[in-house]
Amino acid sequence: MRIPRAVAAAAAAALALPAVASAHAVVSPDVVKSKTLQFFTLSVPTEKENATTTSIELTPPSGFNIDSFQPSPGWKRSVQSTGSGDSAVVTKVRWTGGKVPTEEDSVFGLNASTTGAKTYSFNVRQTYSSGEVVDWTGPESSDTPAPTIEAESSLGGGGSSSTLGIVAIAVGVVALVLAVVALLSRGGTRTLA
Repeated sequence: MRIPRAVAAAAAAALALPAVASAHAVVSPDVVKSKTLQFFTLSVPTEKENATTTSIELTPPSGFNIDSFQPSPGWKRSVQSTGSGDSAVVTKVRWTGGKVPTEEDSVFGLNASTTGAKTYSFNVRQTYSSGEVVDWTGPESSDTPAPTIEAESSLGGGGSSSTLGIVAIAVGVVALVLAVVALLSRGGTRTLA
């Protein structure tokens, strides 16, 4: 069976979208319940050829309270904060000593909570072994957008929809369209046994 070029092109485009979208610094999950301690990850891609990521610096936004960190083997972590003890507020975290090669991500885990329902935007600074620095602080439409999360007062109810649900619906629609196009391109010559 031959697949029409249009179907193949549509399938390739649908598969390429997630790869393009993932080529940014990301804090996840991207939709969270506010005022709830949960696990977050920071993922930063190494995009430069012939260089490794050697340092990542995270400046969390006001109202994003980091409680603790997951160990990151191969990395040394230094934390700047204001206050002390239980009232300490992390203002900057820097991981150094890594050697993450091209097309791999530096990934760090942390437990944190937000103080309210709103959008939180993070500043991330990435340093390469070549000395080049990339600041992930731009608007969403830029080549180096700042990672953001949306904290909501409640999840899963009312008119609120999660990003995962929207992605699932979009993938389902693409699969349905591809199936219909494939059936129509066969010209109805199916033989029943």
